[in-house]
Amino acid sequence: MRNFLIVFFIASHTLFTVTSQNIQTPSDFLGYDIGTQFSRNHEVIDYFKSVAAAVPNQVKLEQYGTTYERRPLYVAYVSSEENIKNLETIRRNNLKNTGLLDGTPSATDIAIVWLSYNVHGNEASCTEAAMLTLYKLLTERKDLLKNTVVIIDPSVNPDGRDRYVNWYNKTASQPYDIDQQAREHNEPWPGGRANHYLFDLNRDWAWATQIESASRLKVYNRWMPHIHVDFHEQGPNEPYYFAPAAEPFHEVINDWQRDFQTQIGKNHAKYFDAEGWLFFTRERFDLFYPSYGDTYPTYMGAIGMTYEQGGHGIAGLGILNDEGHVLTLVERLTHHTVTSLSTVEMASKNAKQINTEFAKFFDNSNLKYKSYVIKGNADHLNSLKTLLNKHDITYENANGSRVSGYDYNTGQQGSMTVDSNTLVVHTSQPKGKMVKVLFEPNAKLTDSLTYDITAWSVPYAYGLEAIASTTKVSSDKFSEQNTTQALQNAYGYVSKWNSIEDAKFLGDLLQQDFKIRFTEKPFSSNGSKFERGALIITKGDNKHIEDFVGKLNSLAQKHDRSLMQINSGFSQNVPDIGSPDVKLINKQKVAVLSGEGTSSLSYGAIWHFFEQQLHYPLTSLNTDDFGGINLSKYNILIIPSGYYGSVLNENNMNKLKDWVRSGGKVIAIDDALRSFAGKDGFSLKFKPSENENDSDNLTPYAQREREYTNNLITGAIFKTKVDHTHPMAFGYDNYYFTLKLGSSAYSLLDRGYNIAYLDNTKVYSGFAGKDALSNLNKTLVFGEERMGSGSFIYFVDNTLFRSFWENGKLFLVNSIFLVNNNAYEL
Repeated sequence: MRNFLIVFFIASHTLFTVTSQNIQTPSDFLGYDIGTQFSRNHEVIDYFKSVAAAVPNQVKLEQYGTTYERRPLYVAYVSSEENIKNLETIRRNNLKNTGLLDGTPSATDIAIVWLSYNVHGNEASCTEAAMLTLYKLLTERKDLLKNTVVIIDPSVNPDGRDRYVNWYNKTASQPYDIDQQAREHNEPWPGGRANHYLFDLNRDWAWATQIESASRLKVYNRWMPHIHVDFHEQGPNEPYYFAPAAEPFHEVINDWQRDFQTQIGKNHAKYFDAEGWLFFTRERFDLFYPSYGDTYPTYMGAIGMTYEQGGHGIAGLGILNDEGHVLTLVERLTHHTVTSLSTVEMASKNAKQINTEFAKFFDNSNLKYKSYVIKGNADHLNSLKTLLNKHDITYENANGSRVSGYDYNTGQQGSMTVDSNTLVVHTSQPKGKMVKVLFEPNAKLTDSLTYDITAWSVPYAYGLEAIASTTKVSSDKFSEQNTTQALQNAYGYVSKWNSIEDAKFLGDLLQQDFKIRFTEKPFSSNGSKFERGALIITKGDNKHIEDFVGKLNSLAQKHDRSLMQINSGFSQNVPDIGSPDVKLINKQKVAVLSGEGTSSLSYGAIWHFFEQQLHYPLTSLNTDDFGGINLSKYNILIIPSGYYGSVLNENNMNKLKDWVRSGGKVIAIDDALRSFAGKDGFSLKFKPSENENDSDNLTPYAQREREYTNNLITGAIFKTKVDHTHPMAFGYDNYYFTLKLGSSAYSLLDRGYNIAYLDNTKVYSGFAGKDALSNLNKTLVFGEERMGSGSFIYFVDNTLFRSFWENGKLFLVNSIFLVNNNAYEL
């Protein structure tokens, strides 16, 4: 270690003999030895710009996006002069090699390596290593660039990084304090890990709900690199992790991908062994869930890998770990730099074989299912198409009348009628393996000890009917249909209610001061039948709006909503428009808890949902201030998943109950339900485990972790029964596929409404342990409990989890606007 660090610091001060005179070292540019301070994002980008200006024939910098906080997102293309000159030809040759671009490649001897740093903002050694890696590639290891193009993303998550760096820079002692209990080693809520909306960007590759992910995918899919590395940090007591990965591996991963990541790992080991550095492989980090920075590239044909350096946000510039070692930022970034260069080295040594094997990945002839056929709600289909477009996955329209295969709704073989609006996604396209991963009804799991959820099948997530066919289904090229028409003058207008797009329309109408009603019962008018939840906008309710029809028509066009006109308040069958069952929707004032005790991920998903999807105002309240908050200013209080023992103390709980009795509504999500279950005045209760007293506690130590999986549910899909006559379930059928993230079970409410519940424990997709399953039957999923004039609304399952379970979002909107609509309006 000592000898390596001496060389490291000599190089950082430009005394290394092979250093180009035109390129400043990171240390010279920044004005401090790299690793002795944390660099802010703009300083990192400025360094990359400086290098690109110094050697423009070897570095090309491209801004590919902007974060929510307006920080630029960049990638740098680093290679030889010849390769940079022919960069577009290299890119196109690579796409031709996959079949994504027509034609025969003129050459396939250049390896494309993508290095992604700092997806988690407080794993801050990564970006520091990006600067040193750039410098060393252009000076000490220029030989590697003759047959490689290295794409460097120095900071995938600059908003999170700067949140951490700015906090640390203003908090840390000088010199830094290595005591683990020092405040510089304890970030305040929410920490720097996540992006602006507190999303974990390393779980967002497949869903691309965040602007950083969506922007990056455009560039990634334009290049389709052969190797992708995602740089991370773990706890300060862990040394260094690199590939090969742990089981389970998804079955689409081929032997070459398995073998070559092992070869890369052995090359890293050579360098680590020479310095006496500790590392581990083949543990913890598997290749299964598709939305990681290692799995997504793997399912796109690359060698996708995660590298984890000990440190994380707790480590700061230096920390004394539990083994008595002072772990410094210098050491952490050095390790990442070594694996960065070692990866490029292996790519350079094997460039031709990498290209050959990469092409083979895109032969999808052996996939079991040849076509996935999907139909249902038009808005849900459009949302699915938006997702597929992000990944450049093609789809077509069915041209037959019936298809047979695996029926997602029943979980067994069946058939389904189709029409020209039915979507067909074939696996014969180049990205057929990613299609399989996203659509397969139940991914094959070789090991129940996994790092993340085990179910995500998009037909369930989007609430669509689907058939997986083992034969290729006949289809035509996709064509868009638009049916929106201008409104005519009438008594009123009715808009359907069964998607989040309808909810966006409602939110916009309310903010434009329209008065809108909804029906609690089906009715017919003008020969059309309208279901529960349908929105009714009458001329009589909106006399205060000048040019009512014109403004309504403009909003309907904006949201692509087709409104049906009604010519009288007298319906063909009851209820009439003036019925008590046709209720005015209040312009709700919504608040959400945030801060200590709150899950930052759960809060962030709610915050993002309101601002970026629903586009409806939301007030965030700090938990520390709860005792002094005037709740009467709000109609709705959303309590994200979290632990609120100190927040909802006796006084604050009584305050909350009084507000609800006066007409307020509490929406509690996931772990927030623990604050109410079994408490005085609440019907919500935990369901005791049938097996909790059966164990004699004789399981051997070595088997404990695996034995415990019997009690786990790691993201599994279940079919619930739904009371779709209740306003919380308006727009839904009498069943709903829920994504269950844990084994917490609540008994059915003996007061109030059990709106969605499990009446069997069949697992449609994913892993659920046998003991956890035995306790799930007859348990609550969504419920409402009245208290005085208001309500407590319970979400046992979090419908906003990572914002990808599209079909669950309307439950939340219903809870806000339609449930217990007699509650007061401010």
